[in-house]
Amino acid sequence: MPESSATTHGIRVDVISSFAAEHSAPAEGRWFFLYQITILNRSDRTVQLISREWRITNADGHEELVRGPGVIGQQPVLRPSEGFQYVSGCPLDTPVGTMAGAYQMLDEQGEAFQVEIAAFALVDPMALN
Repeated sequence: MPESSATTHGIRVDVISSFAAEHSAPAEGRWFFLYQITILNRSDRTVQLISREWRITNADGHEELVRGPGVIGQQPVLRPSEGFQYVSGCPLDTPVGTMAGAYQMLDEQGEAFQVEIAAFALVDPMALN
C-alpha cells in the first residue's frame, strides 16, 4: 500500500518510504531514509521524465529544495501502460520529516508538463516511542 499517491495528466506516482537504521547515526544527529517510487503511465501518450524537484522539510520546519535532471541518473521513457520503479535515499538531521515534489515530463509532441509527487512522511519509528 503506497504511503502517498497522486495522478497528474494520467501519470500516477506512488511512494513507500522506510527508515534506514544501518545508514543512520541518531546519536550524531543523522537519520537516513529510503523511498521507493513507482511511476505508471496511464495516459495514451508516450512521456519522458526530464527532471525532478523535491521539497524536503525536517521536524524543525527547515525546508530544502533539491532539483536535478532525471532520477538515479536516468530519464526514463514510458509508453502508455508502462511503468518505472526506483529506490533512492534522503538524509535528515531530525528523526521525522516530509518530502513532496514534482517531475517535469515531456510528451512525444514536445509538450512539457509537471507531475505531482504527493507528500510522504520520513519517520524513525524509535522517535515515536
